[in-house]
Amino acid sequence: MIDYNQKMSVLLVDDEVRFRQGLRNLLDFYRTQALPVLDIVGEAGCVDKLIKLTAQKSPDLILLDLELAVGDGITALLLLKEISYQGKTLVLSAHQEEDWIFRAMQAGASGYVFKNRIATQLCEAINAVINSKIYLPPEIASRFFHYFQSSADLSLRTCHRLHLTDREKEVLQWLAKGTSNQEISKQLYITPATVKAHLTSIFEKLKVSNRAQAIVTAIKLGIINV
Repeated sequence: MIDYNQKMSVLLVDDEVRFRQGLRNLLDFYRTQALPVLDIVGEAGCVDKLIKLTAQKSPDLILLDLELAVGDGITALLLLKEISYQGKTLVLSAHQEEDWIFRAMQAGASGYVFKNRIATQLCEAINAVINSKIYLPPEIASRFFHYFQSSADLSLRTCHRLHLTDREKEVLQWLAKGTSNQEISKQLYITPATVKAHLTSIFEKLKVSNRAQAIVTAIKLGIINV
């Protein structure tokens, strides 16, 4: 449960200084709303600085633009996973296409706000994500879930076409998390030899020769989520 009497640290990530200043002004206005006190602990205009500040400040909330001058927001979301960031990330983007939203949510975003709707949506979005809920703009929610269902159907059809078993798909999902064969065996309650046998079968079906190639191919085909 969120304690609305405590401060919540926020990191702003956008390559436009004026936009970050506008966010500062808007967050300052929210001091009168039903939100914790939002304390801006840093600003970043590129992925490298975002990761550095996140490691230093451990912000509770990151407001992230998807298009940065150096790096991109999807890469940033994946890197935040790699460093085991425990806070929430709310994407602010001009892109309203379903595939952009799907990729952002798949990569780990807690919510998505259209930049041209920030004034009316940001307060509600922050309240949702800090309470461990997902936020999507009302006008896109139904289209997003239709896109999600279509993507899931594609994954099932691809697995069927390649004759991938449910167990092989599970192994692929653990591979994408960087898990070792030994750890996969513990998670799936199978022997390391069985894991190795599954990997051999997966490599053959995906026509790849190593773990990295298997992960990239599986993501491109929509077989696994990142």
